[in-house]
Amino acid sequence: MFSFKDHYDIDDLIGIVRVLRSENGCPWDKVQTHQSIRSDFIEEVYEVIEAIDMNSAEMLREELGDVLLQVVFHAQIKTEENVFSFSDVCNDICQKLIIRHPHVFGEVKVDGCDQVLTNWEQIKQQTKGQTTFTETLESVPKTFPSLMRAQKVGKRAAKAGMDFADVKDALERLKSEIAELEAAIAENSPEKIADELGDVLFSCTNVARKTGVDSETVLNESTEKFIRRFAKTEEMVRLEEKDMSSLGIDELDRYWEQAKAHN
Repeated sequence: MFSFKDHYDIDDLIGIVRVLRSENGCPWDKVQTHQSIRSDFIEEVYEVIEAIDMNSAEMLREELGDVLLQVVFHAQIKTEENVFSFSDVCNDICQKLIIRHPHVFGEVKVDGCDQVLTNWEQIKQQTKGQTTFTETLESVPKTFPSLMRAQKVGKRAAKAGMDFADVKDALERLKSEIAELEAAIAENSPEKIADELGDVLFSCTNVARKTGVDSETVLNESTEKFIRRFAKTEEMVRLEEKDMSSLGIDELDRYWEQAKAHN
C-alpha cells in the first residue's frame, strides 16, 4: 500500500514504479517496453552529461534521479517477466566491483592508476570469456556515438600492438586518407567517397587518441564554436540590414572572419 512521506528512498522508488506498472496504475507506464523507452534512457544520460558540463549540482541531482528511474523501470519490466529484479542488478554490480578491484578487496598490489586500469581490462576479458583481441574490439557497443566507438576500438587495438608509433605517424596516415578521399571525389564515385570519408574520420580519432584528446568532446566543442560564430555573423549582417541568404559566400566569409575575431 503506497503511503506519502517527507523523504523517500530507493525502496519507495521501486514501489512507486511497481504501482505505476500495475493493473490500476498509469495507462502510459504500464504499456511501456524496453524498446519503447530505449531512447528515453539515452536522452536522460545525455542530460546528466549536460548537468556535469554546466557544473550545476541542482541539475545533476535531478537528472541522476531520472537515470535511476530508467534503471528501476527496466528492472521492473524484467521482474514482471520473472527474469531478474532490481536487487539482482545491485548484486551483480557489487560483485563486479569486488572482482575488478582485487587491490582493494584482495591481496593484489598495484603501483598507480595505470596498473589499476591494466588489471581492470585483464579481469574484464577473463570474466567475459574473451580469448582474442578481436573479441575485445567487437564488444565495443555499436550503439556508441560513432567517434566514441572508433576511438575506443582504436584504443583496444593498440593493446594488441596494432598502433601508430606516435602522433606524427597517425597524422601521416590521416593525410594519406585525405589524399584517397580527394581521388575518390575526383572519380565522382559515391561509394568510394563514402568509404574514404569514413577512413578519414576514423583516422581523425587515431590522431585524437595519440594526442590524449577525446574526439567526441572536441567535435562537440567545435560545433558549439561554429554556432557562436554563425550567430555573430548573422548579427553583423542584420545590423547592416542585409539578407544573409542573399549574400555570396565571399561576402559571408568577410563577416565570418570578423566574427572569428570575437571568438
